[in-house]
Amino acid sequence: MTNAFMRAFNGPLLLAGGTLLMVSAVPAVAQEGVKSFNVPAQAAERGIPQFAQQANIQLMAPEKVVKGKQTAAVQGNMPVREGLSRLLAGTNLTPVTRSNGIIVLAEQIPAARDNAIPITRTAYAADTTASDEPAAAPEETVVVVKGIRGSLSKARSIKRRAANAVESIVAEDIGKMPDLNLAESIQRVPGVAMSREGGEGRNITLRGFGPDFTRTTLNGMEVPASSDGLDSGGVTLNAGRAFDFHLFASELFNRIDIEKSQKASTEEGGIAGTVNLYSARPFDFREDFTVSASAQANYNTLNQKADPRVALLVSKTFADGKFGALLSVAASNRTVHQEGYSSVRWTSPYANGDSWAKTNPTVTGTPKACGASDPLDCLWAPRLPRADYFGNDQKRIGVTGSLQYKPSENALITLDVLHSELTNDRDSYNSMEWLLTHGTAGNFTGQTPLSFKIGGDGKTMVAAAFNDVTSWYESRRQDSQSTFDQVVLSGRFKVNERLTLDAMAGSAVDDADRTELRFYYRSVPHYYAYDYSGNAYVPSISFGSYDPNKASNYINALTASNRINTVKKENFTSRFDATYNADNVSLKAGLSYNDRKVSYGEGLGATPSFNPSSYTRPFPVSNFGKGLDGPGLLPFRVADFDAIAAAGVIPAGYTNNAGAGWTVGEETLGAYGELNAEYDIAGMRLRTNAGLRYVKTKVSSKAQVSGTPVEVNVDYDNYLPSINAALDVRSDLVVRASYGRSMTRPGLSSLNIAGPVFGYTTRTVGNVGNPSLKPYESNDLDLGVEWYFGDEGLLAFTVFHKDIVRSLKTDVVKQMIDPSFWPAIYADPLYDTSYNADPAKVPYTFTIPVNSDKGNSVKGFELTYNQPFTFLPGPWSKLGIASNYTHVSAEDSTGLSPNSYNLTVYYDTETFGARLSVNKRDDFLLSEPGGNGHVQERKYGPTHVDFASFYNVTPRLTLTFEGINITDEVERIYGTGDTGDMDLTREYTHTGAQWILGLRYKY
Repeated sequence: MTNAFMRAFNGPLLLAGGTLLMVSAVPAVAQEGVKSFNVPAQAAERGIPQFAQQANIQLMAPEKVVKGKQTAAVQGNMPVREGLSRLLAGTNLTPVTRSNGIIVLAEQIPAARDNAIPITRTAYAADTTASDEPAAAPEETVVVVKGIRGSLSKARSIKRRAANAVESIVAEDIGKMPDLNLAESIQRVPGVAMSREGGEGRNITLRGFGPDFTRTTLNGMEVPASSDGLDSGGVTLNAGRAFDFHLFASELFNRIDIEKSQKASTEEGGIAGTVNLYSARPFDFREDFTVSASAQANYNTLNQKADPRVALLVSKTFADGKFGALLSVAASNRTVHQEGYSSVRWTSPYANGDSWAKTNPTVTGTPKACGASDPLDCLWAPRLPRADYFGNDQKRIGVTGSLQYKPSENALITLDVLHSELTNDRDSYNSMEWLLTHGTAGNFTGQTPLSFKIGGDGKTMVAAAFNDVTSWYESRRQDSQSTFDQVVLSGRFKVNERLTLDAMAGSAVDDADRTELRFYYRSVPHYYAYDYSGNAYVPSISFGSYDPNKASNYINALTASNRINTVKKENFTSRFDATYNADNVSLKAGLSYNDRKVSYGEGLGATPSFNPSSYTRPFPVSNFGKGLDGPGLLPFRVADFDAIAAAGVIPAGYTNNAGAGWTVGEETLGAYGELNAEYDIAGMRLRTNAGLRYVKTKVSSKAQVSGTPVEVNVDYDNYLPSINAALDVRSDLVVRASYGRSMTRPGLSSLNIAGPVFGYTTRTVGNVGNPSLKPYESNDLDLGVEWYFGDEGLLAFTVFHKDIVRSLKTDVVKQMIDPSFWPAIYADPLYDTSYNADPAKVPYTFTIPVNSDKGNSVKGFELTYNQPFTFLPGPWSKLGIASNYTHVSAEDSTGLSPNSYNLTVYYDTETFGARLSVNKRDDFLLSEPGGNGHVQERKYGPTHVDFASFYNVTPRLTLTFEGINITDEVERIYGTGDTGDMDLTREYTHTGAQWILGLRYKY
């Protein structure tokens, strides 16, 4: 075997339709050198994997041809080829093919299955490279399962041989991930739930933890990714640790691994887990020249527009496989209309600190008392009832490049480059009726109640009519751009038969910005009535004689916002690892260095008031409200941004708001040692992975306070032990157990020191972060049982428990002010020595985030069931199912859905296939308290249904037809009122179903 540096095998090759018995647990360098063997005579199911481990090769065999056979003893030092010959003596098994170090054993070669693609040694096979072994005879045919089943089968193989708890998603074909969005693919993994924005997946929660607790790597290094968002999503421009998956086109990647339990060799930072993304490389492909191209049209049922999406991948190897180059490009346009109705929360005058004007309205029903002098003030009503429209025009482009050089069998050097851009131009229009404050009309606030209709609960005002209501029409234009660049240089060097060195250095920069111009056009006072009696989400609306489409009814405009926000994230990573392989044991140790920096800046523009009547235009969408449940949405006039710009109403330019800017930097130096070993226990194989990771973190937080630069520096250490054990009870049954100490560093908003508020007379400090915070820490336990039945079946059950021993809370603390702030305080015009508040002499009372040892607990279980129905007769044998269910509970349930499940039913043949996928999660908590008197604010747990199909027109040309959110599921946020059990909708929107027709070509 001459190809030393092989790609890790990403899925089972099926020889003659059989199930592979085992893959070497250490997918390392295979050589023909002399090895030391101690393999007793035993059942082939145990002897073959044991030999593969000691030979340090990947050895595969169909289960049906080894069942019942005995392998011979192999003792002493000898070449691998000779040892394999001795092992197989008398078994009628023969090594019939070798592909870059992968040896496949066969007894006989029956006809190929009709849902698999037969290939010879020179044909394509995922994650292998060319070998200079003599080609196998033409009749020696290997079969690779492709398509939906192939993707699931490869993922199963990765999970089975991993040392720790791992889930994987593998491309179904070149440049074809299972979903058009990375987050939507990841959500199909047990334990993962996804948050959507604008109809597209953005962030994930893993095992009940929010997005900040999941670490994401790309081609081996931790990476940042930021983008713009809606206010209601809780994030505008992402300046935190959460990874925005929608920044990248899915066509750029061929594999995603989700590590759920810790290893010492995995860098720290993700209590929930680590998501590893991999882009394609030239040595991933069997052929020396590979081309894949796709073109799609994406039609949305709401905006009734078809948007293009294209992708191209070209890969070539040169110089007898020593050099390889790959280039891939993906580009798409996406037009999204998000439409619906909102209350912008319900509240009551009593909870709001005011009362209705005393106009003796007609009241139907009886209000329930709440302590207010007038029971009508106890009634909950919408604050700013409005029709909502968010129009998004997105453009996404991504480019990857990869160069690989293999100067010898003992060295492999790889350069990976990735560039991605996401631009989103968003025009938002909302027609708010001012019920925010209650009382006598005037100054564009207040109203005159005419009639109230009280719901059966005595607490909600399901219908009402008013005079003297002012409309506040919000028009907002947001232009955002996110640019991501990554360069990674890595190398693997085999020093000798036992020692391998790995090195990597990489840089990633994410630069995101957003400009926002927002106006409130205010109307003449008018009649307004709403009625939720027929629909709890979208009311019937009446304006009487008032016309919201008449420009002269718009009499005043406020420039509510004119600003630019910027976030720049920079990561530099370097790592060095050494692996020493001995008999049944491998020792791995390494060092890593990371330098992370996040900078936030803000610029403010002019905010004049003006007469808006000359700067309006009709509502820009003719079918506004189409497809939404309820009586529909009424159009209204909106701001004409082009006319405002042409008239010079808003002076150009921004003034730097230096006091709002901040920079947080983190330098980490880590070291680890890890031992991988295998043992035979009563005829079973025990695989263990144990290690300890040490990391030192230095934090710097910088800002300008009162015009004076301030910098605070702190550092801390962490020790993170871990152990993983996998017991191969039988060839098809694995029992896993793991323990790990994990950590996640505090959120960046908790560390930044910008904009503190000093009260010198009270000696208080507020609105400031705490750079001295230490990270969240957790003790993690996992226990699982995995049954790999049949050719591709999987039944797995895992119980997990994460004990958060250190967390964060906001508290009132009396302490001295850090000396870094003293010059800024002395320079503050509000500071006076007569206050006896010298920060060098007296303590101040802080309201800040602090560490808490009270902790938290997250526990739950995951159940996975995947099976192709090959046991069914005829065409029914092409059916299959992939499913999982997760239950999670936690003391802090923010962002947590207690129950979630995924179900995919597929039909897969060589010529055509289809799958229908359902993803469901329970409602989940957004915030507690919820604001405006609500105990909680929660989000509805949607049920998303997706569809995908393909038809192979020719062996190279495939027709695809897919559907995303084909039931046009709604997004809904609601509050629970002052009792915690009410259901008062804040937002109710939809984005339409998407249907995608495309062609894919490969060569």
